[in-house]
Amino acid sequence: MSKTALLFPGQASQYVGMGRDLFEASDKVRSMYELASKELGADIARLSFEGPAEELKRTRFTQPAILLHALAVLTLLDRDVPRFDYACGHSLGEYAALAVTGAMTFDDAIRAVVRRATLMEQACRQNPGTMAAIMGLGQEQVEDICQRASSKGVVIPANFNSKIQIAISGAIPSVEEAVTLAREAKAKRAVMLEVGGAFHSPLMEPAKVGLAHFLESLPIAPPRVPVVANVTAQAVLEADDIRRLLVEQVTGPVRWFQTMNYLSGAGVTRIIEVGPGKVLSGLARRDMQLEHILNLDTLTDIENFRALSGSKG
Repeated sequence: MSKTALLFPGQASQYVGMGRDLFEASDKVRSMYELASKELGADIARLSFEGPAEELKRTRFTQPAILLHALAVLTLLDRDVPRFDYACGHSLGEYAALAVTGAMTFDDAIRAVVRRATLMEQACRQNPGTMAAIMGLGQEQVEDICQRASSKGVVIPANFNSKIQIAISGAIPSVEEAVTLAREAKAKRAVMLEVGGAFHSPLMEPAKVGLAHFLESLPIAPPRVPVVANVTAQAVLEADDIRRLLVEQVTGPVRWFQTMNYLSGAGVTRIIEVGPGKVLSGLARRDMQLEHILNLDTLTDIENFRALSGSKG
């Protein structure tokens, strides 16, 4: 029997103007933005809708902005959220997956991501680093390149986005060396990324410590539907495991390609990407055998979905 997975995007999916139509359509959505703004000490609605883009790119703002967008879509769908068998999210998107499955309340997911984003931005200042994208080389090749480049500092594979698209992360000199080695190894592309730090690497250790402390007191319940964790690319069903894996995720790689393999093996042939952009559905289109792909980003997307499904909202 064909199964469905909800996917939630992560950092780099943001765009100026994201979520404005959702915000204007719902008092509940506006309340979520107000909570996030209070927690942040900044107007996240204004930044999301008006920019500037450079400010919206800051980790402290990007992460809650993307989460809020996804939660806004779910809030407007309300009882019309499509039936699904699995949920997963790329990096910060995992918090939206936990929220839609009832493992966290929407408000607690917002509080957690605001804290996570703030801690990660602080870690970026404490331990400066960067990332690069390598395309056209396999996992073993990239791991070997990182090992060789590590003589100049920390560098590890950070995002396994597809079979041949891997992001690496670490200290600036070592990431630059890895890019040089990847080009020598005939990578189709090896480029430095414009990011604020070395995400999903050991350089994020200060954020990991702070997040672990915060999550100790955050209520987490077993999800009603399995959530596929970034760290393991396996379904997680226990609250203690969720808490532990969210902490490990800060310094561990995002195993997204492996997550897609897990979903395929579980019989998933329909995916619904909830939130800004179409990054994850693009990766799934390339690496999964799918019967149906749906993106729910805007109010129009929601209205079209309701019209097709015959729901009156």
